[in-house]
Amino acid sequence: MFHPMHLLLFYTLYYLCLKKNMRLLTVGSVAFDAIETPFGKTDKIIGGAGTFIALSSSFFNRDQRIVAVVGDDFPTDMIETLKSKGVDTEGLQIRKGEKTFFWSGRYHNDMNSRETLVTELNVLGDFDPIIPSSYQGTPYLMLGNLSPQVQSTVIERLNVRPKLIAMDTMNFWMDIAMDDLSKTMSMVDLLIINDEEARQLSKEYSLVKAAKAIRAMGPKYLIIKKGEHGALLFHGEKVFFAPALPLEDVFDPTGAGDTFAGGFMGYIAATDDTSFENMKRAIIAGSALASFCVEKFGTERLLEITREDVDARIEQFVALTDFNMGHHSSI
Repeated sequence: MFHPMHLLLFYTLYYLCLKKNMRLLTVGSVAFDAIETPFGKTDKIIGGAGTFIALSSSFFNRDQRIVAVVGDDFPTDMIETLKSKGVDTEGLQIRKGEKTFFWSGRYHNDMNSRETLVTELNVLGDFDPIIPSSYQGTPYLMLGNLSPQVQSTVIERLNVRPKLIAMDTMNFWMDIAMDDLSKTMSMVDLLIINDEEARQLSKEYSLVKAAKAIRAMGPKYLIIKKGEHGALLFHGEKVFFAPALPLEDVFDPTGAGDTFAGGFMGYIAATDDTSFENMKRAIIAGSALASFCVEKFGTERLLEITREDVDARIEQFVALTDFNMGHHSSI
């Protein structure tokens, strides 16, 4: 029996060959991280939601824009790398004499829980998201994890509403800025959060009940990430579950969620298709990229792999979900 998921790679290549890349605007942090895991530790390395989203999206979409802010301590070679991946950096503010956002954290042995050691907001503390005129009319928008006030400001500053607005957020904003978060959620089409955040936001333990409560707050689509246990997509009465690829080692989970979002939105923008069926394929695309991200510290793995590597990893996901019930009806 030919499994429908076998069409995944065909659709990827078909759409990307026949359609022009559609523009994607990402708003998110471009930052420094310092990470400690059971596998080792780093000094300052490149991080930030905006960075991971843009790098991941570039495997499907080479027509991107980014709105972010850094200090003049941010390496110019990384900005050039983003440009080489098809990212327009006109919207990247570089503040003279100021420092880039810095976060340091330590992961525990289970690699799911972590503690923050240092947070230095620096230029992100008063970030005003300026939208260059050349960015107006961008059809797809990904709002990385920032203050919900900044996120809603971005939407309000766009002259034309994008075809799809997606946002990420975290429990920190649920704790200190719930009113602003509620406003922003009412303005977006898709919310991407993890299971812990979904439960806190909805006050429901069941993820099905949580999804219903959250979608009543505004987003028509909801993705709930479950880390090593995959991801769920909700829309109306429809639910789709995508597994995570079983990995021998998770080296550094920092940025995996942003990488997932970038792969998802990059695929959606490249195919210019916001149907539920295409979102299923986009979730597999995002999951494939995220499975690479965790294999090394920071952005290192995303900068090593090729499109061929990504296609091969997508094939692994297809194989992971391919089964035949055979003659079950005769049992």
